Amino acid sequence: MRETPDDLHRLQALLDSSLSRSTAHLRSIISSERTLTAEQLTRVLTGMCTLALSTVTAKGEPRVSGVDGHFLHGKWHFGTARGAAKARHLAARPAVSAAHMRGEDLGVFTHGTAETLNPHRGEPAADWPDLLTYFRDFYGDDAFDWDNDVVFYRLHPQWMAVFAPDLAKLGGKADEA
Repeated sequence: MRETPDDLHRLQALLDSSLSRSTAHLRSIISSERTLTAEQLTRVLTGMCTLALSTVTAKGEPRVSGVDGHFLHGKWHFGTARGAAKARHLAARPAVSAAHMRGEDLGVFTHGTAETLNPHRGEPAADWPDLLTYFRDFYGDDAFDWDNDVVFYRLHPQWMAVFAPDLAKLGGKADEA
């Protein structure tokens, strides 16, 4: 778990406000008995979590693809090739939706805006050196030409909901929260 107390507080506030602004239908599915707290969620979302990431074309057509998601400091971080279609979409239209699902045991649904962490030209995000260290440790120092091949993003969530009907099925440290 890499989250600070402030990260957890912001994430919990987001989870609570997102659910309160949701439709009655969604609240009938994701109730207080079938969701996770911010602390529980950060204990479940460790390492790499495959995300279904949705972007939008210039014509307004949705596109979904898979990315490696890393949940750090209460936000999704993900990367792609600089020449990928999703990189072009995000450069022009940074609004995204992401879903991480584990069968019927976990669903994490997020809508927000993607921030480029390591632009090809221009200043990287202030925390990029620390994130780059994390990604190099995870993927290996020589996995990519880190300056030219890949671009990483942080999804700033404006809405996030978590479906988890049985915390025990998620196992591990999640039960301790």
